[in-house]
Amino acid sequence: MASSIPPRDIIRILEEIALLLELKGESPFKSLAYTNAARKLETLEEDLDGLVRRGGLKSVRGIGDALNRKITELVATGRLEYYETLKASVPQGLLEMLRIPGLGPRKIRALHEKLSIGTLGELEYACMENRLLELPGFGARTQQKILTGIEHLKRYKERHLCSEALEAAEPLLAELRGRAGVVSASLAGSLRRGNETVRDIDLVAASDDPEALSKWFASLDGVERVVARGATKVSVFLKAGINADLRIVSPREYPFALHHFTGSREHNTAMRGRARQLGIRMNEYGLFRDGALLPCRNEGEVFATLGLAWVPPELRENTGEIEAAATGEMPSLVQMEDIRGVFHIHTTASDGSSTLEAVVEAAKGLGLEYIGIADHSESAFYAGGLTPEDVRKQHRAIDALNRRDPSFRVFKGIEADILPDGRLDYDDATLESFDFVIAAVHSNFGMGEAEMTRRLLRALANRHTTILAHPTGRLLLAREPYSLDLERVIDAAAEYGKVLELNANPHRLDLDWRRCKYAKRQGVRIAVNPDAHHADGLADMKYGLNIARKGWLEAPDVINCMGMREMEAFLARSKQ
Repeated sequence: MASSIPPRDIIRILEEIALLLELKGESPFKSLAYTNAARKLETLEEDLDGLVRRGGLKSVRGIGDALNRKITELVATGRLEYYETLKASVPQGLLEMLRIPGLGPRKIRALHEKLSIGTLGELEYACMENRLLELPGFGARTQQKILTGIEHLKRYKERHLCSEALEAAEPLLAELRGRAGVVSASLAGSLRRGNETVRDIDLVAASDDPEALSKWFASLDGVERVVARGATKVSVFLKAGINADLRIVSPREYPFALHHFTGSREHNTAMRGRARQLGIRMNEYGLFRDGALLPCRNEGEVFATLGLAWVPPELRENTGEIEAAATGEMPSLVQMEDIRGVFHIHTTASDGSSTLEAVVEAAKGLGLEYIGIADHSESAFYAGGLTPEDVRKQHRAIDALNRRDPSFRVFKGIEADILPDGRLDYDDATLESFDFVIAAVHSNFGMGEAEMTRRLLRALANRHTTILAHPTGRLLLAREPYSLDLERVIDAAAEYGKVLELNANPHRLDLDWRRCKYAKRQGVRIAVNPDAHHADGLADMKYGLNIARKGWLEAPDVINCMGMREMEAFLARSKQ
């Protein structure tokens, strides 16, 4: 019997079984038996194959009949049915959490059982919402260590949140633009298009000395290693944990290269097709008619040469933007300057880390006219959800702030849990006391499509509901959307006059931009909300605005673009 699996892999499987048993909360003695068996195999002087072949394994101290049968099965077949079944019963994300220093099976089990955390992304998001602070055995220090550990792990994953990529890209772009000899420089690729997640950072620069620029870029302090370098392209891996590619072109080629490397591939294909219809050849080096270059000073002229209005980068996905640009129907996309106020802000009253007063000052500093406070409701005990008495106390504090400064308005809101049957988790009298109610799913994500859809439809039918929060429950790179018929939900929001949230937190960005277009067609208005758990979180609005723009939304589609008085009237009407 020749083994089909190396002994080191058998040892690894035994060790993993021990961890899986701990994660499932099995008897510690059972887990210890597998750990001890792995140690015994490590110190064997005899060849494992030979020992199993002559039936001598059960004579090894600590390896009883059950372990003997399992190790024999591994040696003989290269697989173990018990291990495969056990592994399938434990969420893969729990195993990934074991790679975080200081986070052992017992703590991971507590996170899973108490907070329903099953992936690294969910764990990171829970830390950012301060949900671990009150969990026995955790606390602020442990929470920060976990966040640091997650950052180390994320350095080597394939895709990155747009916020992480931008944090690494913006200093690079600033250095490029400040470099002598660089005529123009820009982000490109999916990051410039405002995508939710990206694989790497794309940059385009115009220079008359590409070799010198290539050499300089490769030597920047933020570069961990050079992947490839030529005169016109440099690929590096940054210390921030993401690849960055720089394309260097001549100033004459720059408008064409910037358009080409911004993409998307589908947009570029459609643009080349339009160019061919006009007798023009299009590529990253220029627009050519009969072999002669048609010069363009910027991207706007590239589009104009093809008889098109300017197409903002966010729309370049071949979802109708070329047709709109050809017919004069290009939308006037919402901009940060249009935003007058924001909703969905948490404070220290629940799981936020900034006081009500600190959030107000931060919002005023951003030039906003109003904010909507929405701490967690009573069912969210894990997040310090507010009891009715807590609500009354917070409302008194908000009233005092509003009296102090009539030029700025704090609206009284709540993020109310949608219970499994679709009810909100306060009585009517408490719900009536708010200026607005954000209804949200925070539990029972595994419902079937029909059941989850009914749950959301009932929440939307509730007269107290103003906004449906993060409608699909997704966490980017961490948790898939829950099953639901989203078009029915959008149709119901239209029927009941409810608002859908586009959650601007870069971990969510939910509603997806692809569904924003449908919501817009149905007449459903959108609230771009930061879901801020700290005053600094208000800055996340920029990520939500990128998605709103990708979804073709204009200022009238976004309720945050209303002025304070208009918003007061809007919320008063919605309560009726």
